[in-house]
Amino acid sequence: MGQAKPQKRVVVVGAGPGGLTTAMILARRGFEVIVCEKQDEVGGRNGELRTGPYRHDIGPTFLMMKFVLDQVFNEAGRDGEKCLEYVNLDPMYELGYAHGSMYSTSDPARMRAEVARVFPGEEDGFDRFMKRERARFNAIYPTLQLGFSRMRTFLHPRMLRAIPHVAPTKSLYDVLSSYYRPELLRVSFSFQSKYLGMSPWSCPGLFTILPYIEYAYGIYHVMGGLNRISHAMAKIVEEHGGTVRTGCPVKRVRVKRRTVTGVELASGEVIEADDVVINADFAHAMTTLFEPGVLRTYTEANLRRREYSCSTFMIYLGVNKKYDAAHHAIHIATDYKANLDAISAGTELPAEFSFYVRNASVLDGSLAPEGHSSVYILVPVSNLDVGNVDWESEAPAFRDRVIETVEKRTVMKDLSSHIVEEAVVHPGSWESQYDVFHGATFNLSHRLKQMLYWRPHNRFEELRNCWLVGGGTHPGSGLPTIYESGRISANLISHRHGVSYSPPPPLPG
Repeated sequence: MGQAKPQKRVVVVGAGPGGLTTAMILARRGFEVIVCEKQDEVGGRNGELRTGPYRHDIGPTFLMMKFVLDQVFNEAGRDGEKCLEYVNLDPMYELGYAHGSMYSTSDPARMRAEVARVFPGEEDGFDRFMKRERARFNAIYPTLQLGFSRMRTFLHPRMLRAIPHVAPTKSLYDVLSSYYRPELLRVSFSFQSKYLGMSPWSCPGLFTILPYIEYAYGIYHVMGGLNRISHAMAKIVEEHGGTVRTGCPVKRVRVKRRTVTGVELASGEVIEADDVVINADFAHAMTTLFEPGVLRTYTEANLRRREYSCSTFMIYLGVNKKYDAAHHAIHIATDYKANLDAISAGTELPAEFSFYVRNASVLDGSLAPEGHSSVYILVPVSNLDVGNVDWESEAPAFRDRVIETVEKRTVMKDLSSHIVEEAVVHPGSWESQYDVFHGATFNLSHRLKQMLYWRPHNRFEELRNCWLVGGGTHPGSGLPTIYESGRISANLISHRHGVSYSPPPPLPG
């Protein structure tokens, strides 16, 4: 592996998972890396929120495709198994219906039996799902590791092999309809579209790979919470000689003759750099980090015309009781489609809604005092672009409805009487506190016209020496793809400076 000679300086704006991935890989390759993070802790939406003695992940709560994280740690010269403690969850989660539940597992024989138990006669559909979606995943995922900076990337051999698997005219729900007859079973294999902030009726059919990934590779809990990943990455950056500065907001990216030259901090300090990596929320960064008139494509008017994911209503609870409930549970609204249509349309808050509960204290004692629980509740809602809810006034009443619904549909029948600490994050606070454009928690939507070449490029197309990572750029939202965005940008920067690197290894079998 080569070294950057002479040593080149890279400034990373934002210490989210994508920025930290880029930073630790480049620091290991000999670059001088400076990470500037506005908040007092690293992680961004992959950070930690505390309510008294209770610890919560702000955003992602379980890890898919752990092999991608293992690979980027390896790129940074570390064994991820020695940096963090992982637990493979089995069952992965409970799927709660109005009447009954199904427990998902990555053991194929047991999952087939579970489908047969809850939906008799549909188990052969699960066999066909696993076989067909394995082929789709093996064809499509390698294309997401390409940097789509040029249209000719569509002629890459990986892309040509993937095209027959894209299903461009079908939605995720359409594809699942070819495997399963009951609508509830189709929905049970389609809720993963919410990881992208989309409805399965509008999410592109190629994303059937999302449920396949879980059933093929399993999902993991990281002891201490997934925010520990960001802390481990920041530590690696510093071990390789890089600098991670928290409480260090960037005011402006400095540009001279269409070339980025560094950043200006809110303090007035200027840091010159050979390259700048932007890891802030994409649309927020475009509308705040550049002088007016610098950007020609990603103007505020252009960004407001784009489509964004839904938002989320979050409740983080400290509870003085332990519940014998699933680590992860997804409870599906009786009329799931009507609920999602209402979210997309931005109409009034629905009378009934789907929700997710993480009860990680059943496994991880570090998240709450002994005998207590850290409980995380998420409800998908409209973003601020399409929604017309006055969240400052509506949030308290909606919070009460959510707690009441959790008590009604789960074993947490007395939850409200055991809450000792809590925090609420709604679409308005996603935007005001966490700098998320429109409060769209999962960033730009993943319609085909906003993917691959048509998604913001890792090599920022507007300015030289500027690079993008995170959910708003290629390959998209979700921790594994965000890690890939960080690796892609690290490799592009290395290539620019003549530093050798190895391409990503093939997918595990």
